Order: sequence, then structure tokens, then C-alpha cells
Amino acid sequence: MTLVRRALPGDAPEVLRLRQVMLDSVSGGGDAGNWHGESLPALRARLADPEGTFAAFVVDHPERPGALAALAVGTAEYRIGRESNPRGVVGFVFSVATDPGTRRRGYARACMDGLLAWFRERGARQIQLTASADARPLYEALGFEPKPDPLMELRV
Repeated sequence: MTLVRRALPGDAPEVLRLRQVMLDSVSGGGDAGNWHGESLPALRARLADPEGTFAAFVVDHPERPGALAALAVGTAEYRIGRESNPRGVVGFVFSVATDPGTRRRGYARACMDGLLAWFRERGARQIQLTASADARPLYEALGFEPKPDPLMELRV
């Protein structure tokens, strides 16, 4: 049985390391991670707030004490309700990563199960994510369905 737990403030450097693993897998690398130091204080603060709208679920690395093997991170946001989601709570998964040396052990799925339960506890009626081709089978097995995506972005 895989032990999943909620990430704590002391896990912040490892959360950033695994986020970098995920970002590198999507972008092909090239990001030196120079932003980690600037991100660390805000991440620690978010991890210290168990009642907030941000959560990270992790599995500890089985061979390296103090390291993480996998994580799933998301936010629960309020959006004005509608028929399919009257309370307006929407979950968004934005970082799922597994340490390259611990893949294919079910760790990412276990972290996702923890995050999905957290979303349900908060009343989320829909949960969204973007998926890489490699991750798509996991999300489909969890019940996610592809949607036509009209997403647009403005960088400021």
C-alpha cells in the first residue's frame, strides 16, 4: 500500500524539484530552475495553510529519506455557479510528477487519488487539468475526459 500524505512546509524544496521534473518533461528542458528561490516562501506559506484553496499530496521517496517520489498539486477555486455546478467550486490540477527513478509504481495515481478526495471534500463538482500524451492514460483511467479547449492566455 502506498502512503500518501498532505505536503508540509518543509517539503517545499522537494515540491519545487518535482515541479521542475514535470516542467522539463513538458518543455524538453532548458529551464535552469533559477526561479525556485523566489517561489519558495510563497509555496511554504501555502503548504502551511491546511484550510486554504491549495493542496499538494505526496509520496515519500522509498530510498532517499527527505526526498519525495511523487506529487499531485491543485487548487480549488470559486467560479459563479451554473446548472452542472451550482456551488461553483472547480478543482484545477496543475502539477503531477514522479521522480524518474520511482516511476511505474503507482505513486502518481495514489497522489491523484488524495487530491481528488480533497477536491470532493471542498464540494468541487468539476476538476480540470491539461495532460501530456504520456500522462493521458492515467487521467483517463481516473475518469477524465478530453474537452475541446478554447483556452487563451495573456502574459503580463
